[in-house]
Amino acid sequence: MKIALFGGTFDPVHYGHLRLAEEVREALGFSTVLFMPSATPPHKAREEVTPVGVRLEMLSAAVESNPHFEVSDIEVVRQGKEGAYSYTVDTVKELMGAHSKRDGAQGLEISLIVGADSFNEITTWCDYDTLLELVSFVVVARPGYAVKKIAEVLPVELARKFWYDSSIEGYRNEAGRTVTYLGNTLLDISSTRIRELISVGASVEYLLQPEVLKFIEAEGLYIPVADAPAQ
Repeated sequence: MKIALFGGTFDPVHYGHLRLAEEVREALGFSTVLFMPSATPPHKAREEVTPVGVRLEMLSAAVESNPHFEVSDIEVVRQGKEGAYSYTVDTVKELMGAHSKRDGAQGLEISLIVGADSFNEITTWCDYDTLLELVSFVVVARPGYAVKKIAEVLPVELARKFWYDSSIEGYRNEAGRTVTYLGNTLLDISSTRIRELISVGASVEYLLQPEVLKFIEAEGLYIPVADAPAQ
């Protein structure tokens, strides 16, 4: 089973997220793209993020029509149990453990979809060296961010464990994990900008799916508290 994990805040999910997931799935032959909203992203203040239950519902509405897309609440459930930040390395280990118990020796190949901006800062991730042994990475372009080579991103000793593999136009390590740089359509759509537009009553048509826009309007999301409808 070959799946791609697409983590993020998704506040809100928009066409940029969805088109990227579809291009990665098609180009690299993933059976499933698993959208995984962060419960409380470690790099964002709690008060800045829409409640995760609401984001899960919004994501479910967005992916419902695509049979290759799924939404996971694994990070939400773990944080509820442990009351702490949820880290990607813990998510990967939990998914692998659950798959092993259910399907035995049948393999599970996991790749992470990450923007070039995130991969360039991979050394700030919790237990990132272990993560590079467990999963592959699909690095996608982000407007305004340079796509750096592995030697520019990782410490020297760790970078030396990777070599260039022309068959994938990327890098491979001794564990068989890869770092692939994928050319993708650059849709410069920002969740932050969408929230700003909604907050001032401006149109966000053609930035979001109609289903997501209807959800936002029904829930009264992103509008100033003073303007929110009475419940």
